This record gives sequence, C-alpha cells and structure tokens, in this order.
Amino acid sequence: MIDLKTAPYAVTALRVTTGALFLYHGLVKYFVFTPAGTAGYFESIGLPGALGYLTMLVEILGGLALILGVKTRLVSAALVPVLLGAAYFGHGSAGFGWSNAGGGYEYPLMWAVVMAALAGLGDGALALVPGSKDARLGQPA
Repeated sequence: MIDLKTAPYAVTALRVTTGALFLYHGLVKYFVFTPAGTAGYFESIGLPGALGYLTMLVEILGGLALILGVKTRLVSAALVPVLLGAAYFGHGSAGFGWSNAGGGYEYPLMWAVVMAALAGLGDGALALVPGSKDARLGQPA
C-alpha cells in the first residue's frame, strides 16, 4: 500500500539524491580527471573519446535537472542507457561485485534500475517544473 501523504516526499528524496550523485560524478570527471583525461579513459576502453565529453555533460546537466525537478521522467529515462553503458563498458570486465578491483558492474546496474523506477515515478514533491498530475499520488508527476 502506498502512503499518499509521504510518497511524493520519498520520490523527492530519491530524485535529489540521485541528482546529486550524477552531478558529483560529472564534476569529478571535469575537475579531477579533466575532460581530456575522461576522453582518454573512454578511448582506452575502446569507446570514442567524444563519448567521454558527452557522458560528462549528461551527468552534470542531468544531475542538476534531477536536483531541481526539471523533466524528471525524461532525464531519468535518458540516464538509463548511460548507466547501462557504464555497467557494461566501464565495469563489466571487473565482474559483479562492487568491491572487486576496478569496481564491478552491479552498482551502475542498480542505479540504472533506480533511474528506470524514477522515470516511472516522476517528480515527487517540490519540483521546480512539475510534470502532469499523477492521479494515484495527487502530486505532480
């Protein structure tokens, strides 16, 4: 049973937390690894370097959008393939366990499922640009 009074705030907590994590990861790529270093890493695992720049941009802008509650469903759905790519290309060779050397693929895979769920849940409460009304929660979706 969904508690219609608290569910929108639980969705908000999920939206803001995941947004902050995406923003953090994008900023680490930008400030710590640098854009050129990020592109170089992507090339080292057999991907185009330009995909590193795109990933960094998607993580930063997507993180900000989630924190603010702007187009939550669309942004969350768009982040699913980014996370699946990270699971497969970035961590796939390390195996399932996150504690494995190089980090396993289960962590980005779990976040892909979280983003898919958030795409289904919508904005929750306190979104800057709320979506359409969700009949079950009585809140912006």
